[in-house]
Amino acid sequence: MRTEPTLTRLDRVFARLDREPERPSHIDVPKMSRHRVVLFAATLAFYLAIVWLVVITSWLVRLDWQVMFFRPYQQWPGIHWFVDYYVVLGQRGPTAVMVAAWLGWRSWRQHTLRPLLTLGASLLLLNITVGAAKIGMGRLGPHYATAIGANEMGLGGDIFPSGHTANAVVTWGILAYLASTPRARRWLSALSAVTSLGVGLATVYLGTHWLSDVVLGWAAGLLILLALPWFEPLIARAEVRIFELRERWRARQSGALPAPTPVPVSVPITTRSTPPGETPVACEVSGPARSPRSTLHLTTGPHGTRSERPPFAPVGSRRPPHADRLPRGATTSAAHPATGS
Repeated sequence: MRTEPTLTRLDRVFARLDREPERPSHIDVPKMSRHRVVLFAATLAFYLAIVWLVVITSWLVRLDWQVMFFRPYQQWPGIHWFVDYYVVLGQRGPTAVMVAAWLGWRSWRQHTLRPLLTLGASLLLLNITVGAAKIGMGRLGPHYATAIGANEMGLGGDIFPSGHTANAVVTWGILAYLASTPRARRWLSALSAVTSLGVGLATVYLGTHWLSDVVLGWAAGLLILLALPWFEPLIARAEVRIFELRERWRARQSGALPAPTPVPVSVPITTRSTPPGETPVACEVSGPARSPRSTLHLTTGPHGTRSERPPFAPVGSRRPPHADRLPRGATTSAAHPATGS
């Protein structure tokens, strides 16, 4: 009795990918719906509220100092080694390489550049927005604080908002944004939220960020993910342009480009032989341009090789005249009479 093998979940995933020889038509591109606009506006208001609470040195700043004096890395030293490794999930370089490798393989399988272009657009927005906020607010970190209870703003720092937290939200959240099914989107959204939450708390544990830095970093990363649908038309145009450039490059490599149209030229050519003393008659023939070797026959210049001589022969004998040379057919007796003894 023959039984069918039982396929695991991983086998079904690879079988589905093998059935995608070209770009799938069921990929759902998120739109900027009213629900997403409301979430974007609420997150932006929360972002501005956090900044205002820190600027006015409110209760949030006092909470930052209390957490800093608590020194979590001294309270739980046993997990320090694990936190040192876990915080790497928020560093831009390693996370971008890992996510780009997965999205690159997915782009190759589905014959589309949208995953890689979306990742590039999100990281570009992250660098611009978070970098500008860091430089503009200039807040110092806990290890460089100057006055107890101060907000440490405008002192040349670059930790507000937390770049590790914002990068974790964007880098791992982009996987949920590009998910092809609602179920995968829900699971990946929960996974990215837990990962970014852990990265933010890891920076607070290590004492490299204030608690308010982490909260603002979560809001900054979420703003970028919510704003990505506004950039989808630009991403689509960039993908079309890249594919057009690829096709032109392939055509140029294979030599399939159309040849240039020949330009007609006028070349004087002698049509008949003329006797000595008479001007030769020439005619002009219009046609495609000849090769440089052919035009050597028609131009004046030094004597060339036999292969470069004109196809017609000159009139008359080729031998030079000589006083003692007899014409062809004459007898030697007429030229040299015999003399007797």
